[in-house]
Amino acid sequence: MSYLDRLFNLEGKVAVITGGGGVLASEIGSGLAKAGIKIAFLDINEEAATLAAEKIIEIGGDAIGLKTNVLEIEALKETRDAILAKFGKIDILLNAAGGNMAGASVNPGQTIFDINVDALDKVTDLNFKGTVLPSLVFGEVMANNRSGNIINISSMAALQAITRQVGYSASKAAVSNFTMWMAMEMAMKFEGSVRVNAIAPGFFIGNQNRDLLINPDGSYTERSEKILNNTPMGRFGEASELVGAVLFLVSDSASFVTGVVLPIDGGFSTFSGV
Repeated sequence: MSYLDRLFNLEGKVAVITGGGGVLASEIGSGLAKAGIKIAFLDINEEAATLAAEKIIEIGGDAIGLKTNVLEIEALKETRDAILAKFGKIDILLNAAGGNMAGASVNPGQTIFDINVDALDKVTDLNFKGTVLPSLVFGEVMANNRSGNIINISSMAALQAITRQVGYSASKAAVSNFTMWMAMEMAMKFEGSVRVNAIAPGFFIGNQNRDLLINPDGSYTERSEKILNNTPMGRFGEASELVGAVLFLVSDSASFVTGVVLPIDGGFSTFSGV
């Protein structure tokens, strides 16, 4: 085996991907499968999880799709047991479950005092608690085995104030902080054997934000134009462009990397606007 093969060899690893029916999660899962990783796609929408798994199987990979709720720890434990029964181990957790709701945002014509507190609770629970609980359930397997990687999904909204997105921004900032905290905890108490990192995507077009960014005629909305004007590369990201960063973080090439939040944003986080 060559030097590069040793650094990046992931053949036979098992990855759990929450929110696996989503556009970004399923694309990352496809990339991991092409690297020889077995995938368990988890989603509250069983049909979406199954469809993501079927696409992997069609290209010769090994995958399953399971229904679970990232906000219910007993459901996660049942899912964990099913994955262990199928694959025998868990090496990687990608916490990709998350999202936003209109009520947790400050829309044009509103102020912060119009925020829907119930919607705010749902968004913060989904993004933050929906990262913490799977990390506890699947991370314990890794800790016991003294081997594993957890990858969380943060956001550009966590790094600076993005207009309108108060609930999403705050909860993703919590994910970034939890990433650093969990990395410290796992390194100090489990011999550095389990690493915890995050990626912070910039602006990608998915099912949840398509109407916000794309007009019915296919042109960019005013918000899209503002985003692109503040992205030095001048375009939206492609879902496939997240794969390489995840492969790096879960491979032995990143064996001394833990607690980082890696921007994948076309330079958005570096741009001052002047």
